[in-house]
Amino acid sequence: MSESTYRLTIGGESVEGGAGTYEIINPATEEVAGLAPEASVEQANAAVEAAAEAFDSWSRTSPEERSALLDRAADMIDAHRDEIIPILQAETGATMRVAKTMQFPQATARLRRYARGALESTLIPLEPAVSATTPLAPGGLISAVANRAAVGVVTCITSYNFPMTNMAGKIGPALAMGNTVVVKPAPQDPLGVIRMVELMNEAGFPPGVINVVTGLDTAPSEAVVAHPLTDMVSFTGSTGVGQRIGAVCGAQMKRQLMELGGKGACIVFEDADLKAAIGGISSVWAFHSGQICTSPTRVIVHRSVYDHLVGGLTQAIGHLKVGDPLERDTVVGPVISAVHRDRIEGFIATGVSEGATVAAGGTRPDMERGFYVAPTLLVDCTNQMTPVREELFGPVVVVVPFDDEDEAIAIANDSDYGLYSYVFSKDASRAWNVARRLRSGNVGINTMQRNNEAPFGGFKQSGVGRDGGRFGMHAYSELQSIVWPG
Repeated sequence: MSESTYRLTIGGESVEGGAGTYEIINPATEEVAGLAPEASVEQANAAVEAAAEAFDSWSRTSPEERSALLDRAADMIDAHRDEIIPILQAETGATMRVAKTMQFPQATARLRRYARGALESTLIPLEPAVSATTPLAPGGLISAVANRAAVGVVTCITSYNFPMTNMAGKIGPALAMGNTVVVKPAPQDPLGVIRMVELMNEAGFPPGVINVVTGLDTAPSEAVVAHPLTDMVSFTGSTGVGQRIGAVCGAQMKRQLMELGGKGACIVFEDADLKAAIGGISSVWAFHSGQICTSPTRVIVHRSVYDHLVGGLTQAIGHLKVGDPLERDTVVGPVISAVHRDRIEGFIATGVSEGATVAAGGTRPDMERGFYVAPTLLVDCTNQMTPVREELFGPVVVVVPFDDEDEAIAIANDSDYGLYSYVFSKDASRAWNVARRLRSGNVGINTMQRNNEAPFGGFKQSGVGRDGGRFGMHAYSELQSIVWPG
């Protein structure tokens, strides 16, 4: 791919980065995929101010107009599919399967979902109430309605694993509700998001409604979060960064939506369909090299089927091709950077030093270049080992045995995280009851599939708030009560 130079969008204008450009590195080839603009703090502030200036008029547009613009934007992005997918692959290292099923189409699907969402009523009818006379007002019948109103300027910050999809899931509902946005994609792979915003503005969004700033420097990111005209921050990323953003939001009473880290517990009971469980757990390796916060990376398996499960997982690893993501039969591609590769390998080494055994993988694949981590299975683990407790965000599965149901639940809940957990059992009643005891925002029973209309978010250190479906609309709104006599 040629070294294309990308630009910021501020107040409807396409501008160069005030602090120059920086290189986006292809994780598979270590070559330069493009030059991203390095925004200055002044440009970050200007983006927030442009969004604030555009808010009043945009928030008063009709739901029909907002819906039509989101649909038109999705159409324009779809029309540039053959241009954008190679960009996404080059900057993320995604395999063909992941790029064509998740990195691109899910982004436009989310825009279309919230085009429909814009047409949903914002009013929640309430029962009239009889109020007694007070020094403030005469008594009588008082009617009321709750109205979901736009929050204002929303700063949207996303992680590097699914840059376009995650960002579309934020700006779609935010715009549908009548908010304006400042888009801040992850520094590792902002190119697809930049192009998406360009096309959305070409679709007809008024100047200032959608702004994008990018960069390696943290100062512009800190500026858009702390700016007094930023009303809400929607963040997807690590728990550590989320905590720092949350501290700023808390001090300034900004609204926040935080989708943070995960350490997915997957409980496999003795009566489980082991073939299904093995297939689901293998998705940690096969789905974007484990770089997904909902992955079932922490397997908690009944001791009676422990060996069978470990054997099945070991066999499954042997069938996974690690290699060039542009080759159609590649299942496991690279991770995002050399720094992240080294971090994952460090966790594996720590686990071994703490007593874990490498059942498969554990060594760096024999690749000439690229940031590859071998699909790895760690067994003989306890819940106190470092790679069992920390989010590795890579193609590593750890296995912990249990003897009874209460122990399994205790192990699963003994974590700082609570984003997504899984239960495998043929006993539907037991699976349901176990799911309800798990301190996790989401639980899958005998499946790794998600329902995109279900509320999505985490317990504990995995986040604050919920998005997804109509809950996504709610997340980008304020509740306003309106009352009147009669």
